[in-house]
Amino acid sequence: MKKIVKQVLGIDVAQKELVVCLGRMYDDWTPELYASKAFRNTKKGFESLMLWVKKQIDETITIRYVMEATGVYHEAFAYYLDEQEQELSIVLPNKISNYMRTLDVKTVTDKTASEAITRFGLERKLDKWKKPKDTYRDIKQLTRERGQIVEERSMVKNHLHAEESGAYPNKSSIARIKDRIKFLNKQEKAIKEEIAALVAKDNEVKENVVLISSIPGVGSLTASIILAETNGFELIHNKRQLASYAGFDVKEKQSGTSVKKKPKISKKGNKHLRKAMHLPALSAIKHDERFKAIFARLVAKDGIKMKAAVAVQRKLLEMAYTLYKTRSVYDKEYLKKEEQPDEQIEIKEAVK
Repeated sequence: MKKIVKQVLGIDVAQKELVVCLGRMYDDWTPELYASKAFRNTKKGFESLMLWVKKQIDETITIRYVMEATGVYHEAFAYYLDEQEQELSIVLPNKISNYMRTLDVKTVTDKTASEAITRFGLERKLDKWKKPKDTYRDIKQLTRERGQIVEERSMVKNHLHAEESGAYPNKSSIARIKDRIKFLNKQEKAIKEEIAALVAKDNEVKENVVLISSIPGVGSLTASIILAETNGFELIHNKRQLASYAGFDVKEKQSGTSVKKKPKISKKGNKHLRKAMHLPALSAIKHDERFKAIFARLVAKDGIKMKAAVAVQRKLLEMAYTLYKTRSVYDKEYLKKEEQPDEQIEIKEAVK
């Protein structure tokens, strides 16, 4: 009789429901998917799910819960499982999507996605998820709130410009719009002060922010966003994985000689990370010789400034990860010490 050696519950997370699939691996290394169901993504839904799982599994064998890091919708259940002292692994979405391409899945649905996650969990050795530091969690909430305020202020400023450029500007409307901008400025200032206070009271976070903000163009706010959105690079094991998580990975479609599209970034990752790197990249291109040279070389090659700027954004993010891992600060004088082409200089040579 075959013996069960591993049990996994794969979870496809949506805003309102969790679609799950139970699977087990036998001692002859054959997997079996044997039960599926959907539950509401609420506290009551979590409780129902746990009761259902208990009835389905062999309680003498530890079960591992596996889910994708999908925005914020997975977080409530992740914290619930942590409170219940259950084994949980959270996987970057690109890993699951790449794995699904290896399967004979013709139609992607919530059910087939949960089945793929279960198979992935059965076949791979996954790291156990650790609950984020409270500081990183709080910073992420605040930086995302600030992002919404910045977007709203940009829209209001455009409205102000349109109103002032009209043939007959309405003075009272303009006054109200300006008051709204002042209010949004005040809110942003309060949030930034709150973020600074959170960083200051946690020595570990403060040290990490100092390391990352040593990069040209990267300030303490950007460093805080990077750390909060990656939970201190908790799920990241290399630079390529980080680029994919942020959506900076290159997407290319080519088939023989008839189909060939220009490579472009996937934009399927964390949009908050990508947004955070935009202004720092422009600053680094303007003030740092390394990034100025990289930008100029790429523009000369392709003639597309935006593409070159995005490449700098990716390099800045990868450098933040390198500095974090090596516990080093950026060396502004390294170009004087190393005479090598830009494209051959690795990020690790830009740190001391």
